[in-house]
Amino acid sequence: MPNVIVSDTSCLILFYKIEEFDLLKKVFGKLHITETVQKEFNQQIPDWIEIVEPTTNLHQGLSNYLDKGEATAISLAAEHENSLLIIDEIKGRKAAKEMGIPVTGSLGVLITAKNNGHLQAIKPIINKIQKTNFRISKELIERVLDKVNES
Repeated sequence: MPNVIVSDTSCLILFYKIEEFDLLKKVFGKLHITETVQKEFNQQIPDWIEIVEPTTNLHQGLSNYLDKGEATAISLAAEHENSLLIIDEIKGRKAAKEMGIPVTGSLGVLITAKNNGHLQAIKPIINKIQKTNFRISKELIERVLDKVNES
């Protein structure tokens, strides 16, 4: 498990909307977010989420083509050698990967949760996700369910 888990806003919003927010705590124990991500999330932050600001100006350059939350989250993750970034947006994931930052997304969190015994099945969670405005393709759902033997 990486030393530092940094989350972008989309995962926080999604897990909050589907009332599975504590699953993030069960899987990771502690998350780091930036003040920008906290403002975008716009909800009360529990004590297992720490607000940490990046110490470099990397996010300023990233803000030219990513939203501010993604830019600051990537910047914060880049400052830690053994980090994992939870990010769903394709442009942000691509930028982070190009910088050598390991990434996962909301569905990756569900896979980890099931593999670690925190969930019996992820299909009911995916059904809840599909009732939100979170966009997810049928192909991706099929790949995820296949990966956890729920197809």
